[in-house]
Amino acid sequence: MAELMLRHAAEAAGVPVVLDSAGTSGWEIGNPIDPRAASQLDGAGIGSAEHVARRFDSSRYADRDLILALDVDHYEDLLADAPTPGARDKIRMLRSFDPAVQDLEPGEQGIADPWYGDAGDFDNSSRLIAAAIPGILAFVQQQQTERGDDAQR
Repeated sequence: MAELMLRHAAEAAGVPVVLDSAGTSGWEIGNPIDPRAASQLDGAGIGSAEHVARRFDSSRYADRDLILALDVDHYEDLLADAPTPGARDKIRMLRSFDPAVQDLEPGEQGIADPWYGDAGDFDNSSRLIAAAIPGILAFVQQQQTERGDDAQR
């Protein structure tokens, strides 16, 4: 949901970005988006039919400028696997961009995986993701301005 919601918001705001998403485990590789997540996105006018789960590839540490984790376990996995201090610096909790929790420690900024819940859990996840998107876009725009880039990765 986060990738698609962020892409939708970036396009609406005219912020050029390169986005993708991936899990830190291989459990869901090749699977389509969860029907409950698809329903949540459809309700917001965001298509998800082409989304397919894949695993995070270590080349992303070099290829990406910002790596966002939604839950604490993924954040810790990404930090542990980062090959360099510079790669570690790219990793942030998605909710670190949400003004309501940006001052909390990363361990307190997680979004619980709604897969184990019901449609209400997907709605909650969507709200938490949405609250961080303006901050992410502002960060990306600032980085682009500082570097003179046309696209943030």
